[in-house]
Amino acid sequence: MDYQTLIHTIIDPFVEKPEALLIRELPQEKENELTFLICTENDDIARLIGKKGCVANAIRNVVGIAGKLENKKVHIKFEAFNQEGK
Repeated sequence: MDYQTLIHTIIDPFVEKPEALLIRELPQEKENELTFLICTENDDIARLIGKKGCVANAIRNVVGIAGKLENKKVHIKFEAFNQEGK
């Protein structure tokens, strides 16, 4: 399964600047576990996390269910970067 495409499908409607969105698969620490890092600007990352993390938890649940179909545990981490660093 292409998890990056699935994540893009879920989060693209939330971000205002899709050109600043970066989704990267991190190296596996354990077999059958995947970790994805989602990076975007501060305002967009706030939308993706939501109040009390409810949007982030929903994204993790949907992607986690897709992973269970392949007997994989999927972790998602969110990180913001400033426009000053560009």
